[in-house]
Amino acid sequence: MSDLSSFPITTRWPAQHPDRIQLYSLPTPNGVKVSIMLEETGLAYEPHTIDFGTDDQKTPEFLSLNPNGKIPAIVDPDGPGGKPLGLFESGAILQYLAEKTGKFLPTDPARRWQTIQWLHFQMGGIGPMFGQLGFFHKFAGREYEDKRPLQRYVAESRRLLSVLEARLDGRQWIMEDDYTIADIATLGWVRNLIGFYGARELVVFDELKQVKAWLERGLARPAVQRGLEIPKRP
Repeated sequence: MSDLSSFPITTRWPAQHPDRIQLYSLPTPNGVKVSIMLEETGLAYEPHTIDFGTDDQKTPEFLSLNPNGKIPAIVDPDGPGGKPLGLFESGAILQYLAEKTGKFLPTDPARRWQTIQWLHFQMGGIGPMFGQLGFFHKFAGREYEDKRPLQRYVAESRRLLSVLEARLDGRQWIMEDDYTIADIATLGWVRNLIGFYGARELVVFDELKQVKAWLERGLARPAVQRGLEIPKRP
């Protein structure tokens, strides 16, 4: 049996299956990246719900694993050299799991780096910009009298979607016929933008024929459907 006692987070969220990857998350656009990846790879894992309503992410136990206080985070009892490894940052976790399993990241060096660049495109652009649009359109920011921030993030979100639209022209996935961590990272954010954030009309989503078809293909995958619901919300 794996010993995870060196990770204080396991005192608050005990591992019932310490031989499995421990996932600390919530089904947000960032959180579902990792649950989808775990479902796609078939790795054994144990999910733990991090409840934002009770500030779980600010507790000393959670911060001991991710000092940035964000989800998702994992502990892999079978990390490099067979030693337990804790990781945070969804992009880093996706790349780690891809390399661990040999799945969803091309082995050809050039294609591998091209995939990683599109992963960073999501991490550095789509995630932050869509998130800000959500804040100013759906959450507290909608009450702000000054609408210039909202207009700024709507325009930038449209621009990023147009980049994705051009990339997907003539391609099934971001990396042609290869479904990769670039798709896994991006699907939840596009889904959230037009769904939960209610920004479909704002970004004129239905004009994006390639992105729309790509999103439908992605959401039709059984592993994606399962991952979008893991962990269960409190």
